[in-house]
Amino acid sequence: MAGQNPLRTLDSFELLKLGKASVTVGGLAAGLLIVAAALFAARVASAGLRRLREKAAGDAASLYVVEKVVTYGLVVIGGVAGLSTMGLDLTSLTVFAGALGVGVGLGLQGVIKDFASGVSLVFERLVAVGDFVELPNGGRGVVHEIGPRATRIRTNDSTDIIVPNSVLVNDQVINWTLRNTNRRLRVPFVTAFGVDKEKVREAVLKAAKAAPYTSPDDAVRRAQVWLVGYGDHALKFELVVWPTVEAVRRPAAIFAAYTWLIDDALRGAGIEVPYPQRDIRLRGLFGEEGEDALTSLRLEPARRRKAKGARVVSSNDAAADLEREDPEEMPKPPPPPAAKT
Repeated sequence: MAGQNPLRTLDSFELLKLGKASVTVGGLAAGLLIVAAALFAARVASAGLRRLREKAAGDAASLYVVEKVVTYGLVVIGGVAGLSTMGLDLTSLTVFAGALGVGVGLGLQGVIKDFASGVSLVFERLVAVGDFVELPNGGRGVVHEIGPRATRIRTNDSTDIIVPNSVLVNDQVINWTLRNTNRRLRVPFVTAFGVDKEKVREAVLKAAKAAPYTSPDDAVRRAQVWLVGYGDHALKFELVVWPTVEAVRRPAAIFAAYTWLIDDALRGAGIEVPYPQRDIRLRGLFGEEGEDALTSLRLEPARRRKAKGARVVSSNDAAADLEREDPEEMPKPPPPPAAKT
């Protein structure tokens, strides 16, 4: 038609028709623009809340929940608004969405399970960002991020472990710093028999309480030294101590630090640390017993020097040949008989 605006014609051009709803070029462009704007707004909000969370150490876990709720909410609202702007009647897609959901659920049930577990982790906060956790396989680290499908855990060796959210929800996970509390640590050590136990206790406790990574004593939590048993050659003790929350996040380092501290304390107090002892009983040597065997053991080097150079007679001719080092020592054939004149 003459005089018709081509842009308006393109805008109203029908691309798809679903029942009574039709998707035009203009509607599709507007819907995609709304979805893109929602994704951009979600990213900006997430970045701003992340920076705020990094500055607010005390409310970091709460801000993380707010960050996830705002991010997911903007994405969902933007998707619904975009579909409506395209001209799709969402109520007419209920049956289709149900059938599609069943198919997707069967094919992606693992992903959906992890997503639901991630939402549960965000709201229940049994495992929150900043907690130090131990996984069923023995891996340990600080929770740095709880994503839609997986959680990122950073170990003390600066290695990232990617764990599906369903593992944190369904398996037994040890949270060492749940609700920002510390835990008790036991460090074993030994001393020689006969030492003054009170002296051991005073020396080790004094060193442990002076360490900056030890929590102050209170009515419930206090450092102690326990005598826990007898070894083959030593008394077995344990230092029972409550490290600070920051120290609990580095279990290998704190265990090594207390072990070093205990060794210095025992040495400084002059307390003997035993060494393993073994008694060796010499029952026989060259057919002799007791003192005769020891005498033979002392005389053996002289016998070897005396016998040096003597040729060993062996019934194994091949072995005797191999023991000859100088080819000139090989026996020479007898000379031929002289000719008769």
